[in-house]
Amino acid sequence: MNRRASNIFRRGPRPSVRSHPVEMVEGLEHASALDRVIRGVSTVVRRTLRPGPAKDLLHGVPFGHPAHPPLTDLPMGCWMSAAVLDLMPPAAGTQRASRALVAAGLSTAVPTALTGLADWSVLHREQQRVGVVHAVSTATATALYAASLVARRRGREVVGRTLGFVGLTALLAGGYLGGHLAFRQAAGASHADQIAHLVPLGWHDLCPVTELPDGWPVLRRLGYISLFVLREGDDIHVLADRCSHLAGPLHQGRIITDDKAETCVVCPWHGSTFRVRDGSVVRGPATGRQPAFESRVTEGTVQVRAIP
Repeated sequence: MNRRASNIFRRGPRPSVRSHPVEMVEGLEHASALDRVIRGVSTVVRRTLRPGPAKDLLHGVPFGHPAHPPLTDLPMGCWMSAAVLDLMPPAAGTQRASRALVAAGLSTAVPTALTGLADWSVLHREQQRVGVVHAVSTATATALYAASLVARRRGREVVGRTLGFVGLTALLAGGYLGGHLAFRQAAGASHADQIAHLVPLGWHDLCPVTELPDGWPVLRRLGYISLFVLREGDDIHVLADRCSHLAGPLHQGRIITDDKAETCVVCPWHGSTFRVRDGSVVRGPATGRQPAFESRVTEGTVQVRAIP
């Protein structure tokens, strides 16, 4: 074998070139250069947006699911509709309609951005890295559409349309990143174990009641899933242990009493608060009820049954 051939065989595999959009976005997940910006912005958001009704509203707690994803349909729908009209032959009617759609999209961009910022501030770091680029893309689109509206109102229709199409490109890029956050990184999805298909119907032995300290949460396993178990005197409360927000371990959380004198658990990761009685949400960022179980004691053994 000649020297050239031997060198070929000694070389390791060439690093893959990130050409597919998914691969490029996955590269953003590991872009630690963004962390300094992320720390600064997320700190400001958390200090400004204190726990309470306003924060819960931005997360979507009253609605039972995140508020940001459905709100994104408003500016995107308006601006994409304006783009369709801009492709039509110029006419006074279509120009007025385009201006109205661009303005309507701008008016809905603010609440959309606020809900997104609230959700982004309590994500994992890999999600935040993608999220900050998503925010820059959509903010760029918003600025371009604002400039487009100014140009249109001054009678510079060609400039306005051009800015609109450039803004649409930034908007679609941001939308792609938002889709990656939602569908690949599961931001906004429930991370609690889906007990409906993981736990068979009926009662199941969990543990001896003597193993449960009074007033102190513990971790127990039922088949494939982990359970949060809290005994309060004769009452035994059981929830899925993985927090529905981002799978934080509830058994490591604080036990508190809410304003209705009901016992609650606070997730140690991002502060989501659930009533231990039924898993209902008291405080976000979680928006979905924590899966809960009925319990009973039979001959000294705690038995549990999933609540449908």
